Amino acid sequence: MRPEKHSLTLRGHRTSVSLERQFWKAFLDIAAQENRTINGLAAQIDEARAPETGLATAIRGYVLTWYQDRVPTPEA
Repeated sequence: MRPEKHSLTLRGHRTSVSLERQFWKAFLDIAAQENRTINGLAAQIDEARAPETGLATAIRGYVLTWYQDRVPTPEA
């Protein structure tokens, strides 16, 4: 599975991120679930990420955390 380039507009500036198809699809699904635009959600993630973290990495982390937060964890 190779990353594919996807275009985004963050605060009026065009940029691109390289994400695997599954992560991009999940990202689009999350935006739809939250009734947000993909660019708005990407801008929020961009603003919250650490300077040393790339945008694609931050998006992958957001997607993973979003799904993990919705999966019940077994009780110990």
